[in-house]
Amino acid sequence: MGLAAAELVADGGALAHSDDLFRSPAYLAAEGTTHTLRVTFSGGQSLVPLVIREIDGGGIDAVSPYGYPGGLVSGEPPPPVAVDWSATGLVSLFARERLGAGPWLADPTVRGHVHLHEPSQPRAMRPRLGEQVRANERDGWETEATLGPDAPAPDRAAFAAAYEQTMRGVGAAERYFFAPSYFEAVLSFGRSWLVVARRGGEVGAAAIAGVSDGILHYFLGGTTDSARAASPFKNVVVAMQDLADELGLALNLGGGVTPGDGLDEFKRGFANAKREFTTHQLVCDPAAYAELTGDRDAGDFFPAYRA
Repeated sequence: MGLAAAELVADGGALAHSDDLFRSPAYLAAEGTTHTLRVTFSGGQSLVPLVIREIDGGGIDAVSPYGYPGGLVSGEPPPPVAVDWSATGLVSLFARERLGAGPWLADPTVRGHVHLHEPSQPRAMRPRLGEQVRANERDGWETEATLGPDAPAPDRAAFAAAYEQTMRGVGAAERYFFAPSYFEAVLSFGRSWLVVARRGGEVGAAAIAGVSDGILHYFLGGTTDSARAASPFKNVVVAMQDLADELGLALNLGGGVTPGDGLDEFKRGFANAKREFTTHQLVCDPAAYAELTGDRDAGDFFPAYRA
């Protein structure tokens, strides 16, 4: 079948834009997307948004934006062929795939599983979670889902506060903290929603959800310190399930930091299905990759020279 050809286009990912959250112009701009990768193969092409990064020690590598952006595939699905990366100048490439469509390059690696609520199947919820949700409802907690562009400023500010307090509470790395402009960019997407749980007019938990590749994705969320004991985020999850049912779309709840951790188990408690999450870990310049890595023991971390 011959080699597939790859090239980088410095356009901020514009060639890969689509009517999906993770490839929308505002989202890719917020993620700092710099280029579109175009892979041309016999029968079609793939267009993939990427962030190009300088490497200490020389050269460049690339990573896809956060979430599940994958790439746009036109023509036939990409066959399992080798790719000529020489024109890109990349040492390595780490790219996440879509959940709701086929891969932009054949043979992705299964990285784990995400938990789903499928409206076509009976709703699943652990009994203890159901008891806590109902107790919160009796205690006055109410939920509301508003289209992102229409979300009122006080609710946006409350979401940002809940998210930051949650990240600080779990000791999250600095890369998980975002400027208000980042949230504004996501909420500007026409098929995004801000889902809040409030009691007495005060927001105690909130989440952003958005549609990408035919799936409603829980994107980011959190609970305020003052509402931590009640944990009204459980009610927010139920509200996202209700929204998914209304839209007739699967709800992707995601997974944990590691399989089987507390976050993973929490999301499993609301799920009635799961799906594989796949990525590509590609060494584009083996000689440069080996030189940059040296004798470093990186375990499963990719690329090894950034471990």
